[in-house]
Amino acid sequence: MTAALALPQSVLHEVFGYSAFRGLQGEVVAHVTAGGDALVLMPTGGGKSLCYQIPAIVRHRAGQGVAVVVSPLIALMHDQVGALEEAGVHAAFLNSTLSSDDAARIERELRSGRLVLLYAAPERLLTPRFLGMLDSLHERGLLSLFAIDEAHCVSQWGHDFREEYLGLSILHERFAGVPRIALTATADHITRADIVKRLALEDAQTFVASFDRPNIRYTIGEKDEPKRQLLRFLRDEHEGRGRHRLLRHAQEGGRNGRLAQRRGHPLAAVPRRPRRRPAPAPPGPLPARRRRRHGGHHRLRHGH
Repeated sequence: MTAALALPQSVLHEVFGYSAFRGLQGEVVAHVTAGGDALVLMPTGGGKSLCYQIPAIVRHRAGQGVAVVVSPLIALMHDQVGALEEAGVHAAFLNSTLSSDDAARIERELRSGRLVLLYAAPERLLTPRFLGMLDSLHERGLLSLFAIDEAHCVSQWGHDFREEYLGLSILHERFAGVPRIALTATADHITRADIVKRLALEDAQTFVASFDRPNIRYTIGEKDEPKRQLLRFLRDEHEGRGRHRLLRHAQEGGRNGRLAQRRGHPLAAVPRRPRRRPAPAPPGPLPARRRRRHGGHHRLRHGH
């Protein structure tokens, strides 16, 4: 193992519980930890987040301050911050879901440099207030790196173009010397060139991981007692903590079981739902359609 990977490797094991990097992760982590810019293309599930989280932790421990992660996805911010805090890494997000008191508290943590990672949407990062806080951190040497997630959003050739991503070129202009890593799971050659141009990543090293997923395969078999086949598959093939929950869900049927049964696949015995009793009619005259249904037209016809 090289000296550049020794500390990241220990963080990988100590914080995240993995014994080794996968694919290009180690190369990306070493490059960004050393202060280099990077453009990273990795498939979904390929471990992109570790490519900036581990450099952020290593650089923070070296006294280099806060890493800012730009993301358009609020759900991702919540998930990653929750997982990092659970692992003992001080992280936070600034977005519209926070109360003003919580936002003020996180801003104080940001200014102090105590945060390891801060997640924010591009439109918030580009506000004068936020840029002012980053200026203060940069002047004190407490801005460790920028990670730009979903980087394909900057490209007008991409399918998820977001205009506010165009403003992120300011990071190169305003915070020279702070490493930047742009990450995406979806970018053809044209989109990749557009990302490089619009984010001023001409000097960045590009890492393109294989999109071959050896852990995914297709198997075709003859259908025979499908519920039993499904349960056998889950027992034999599915690993991890969710295995027992999936087995229980399959045995009980669940929503997917009901859908399967409606389509003619007896996945599980599904109890019949009790029929709802109709709610009592509101007071007052019934609409014409309901009067006819209840025979009211006879009473009307006779003047009652």
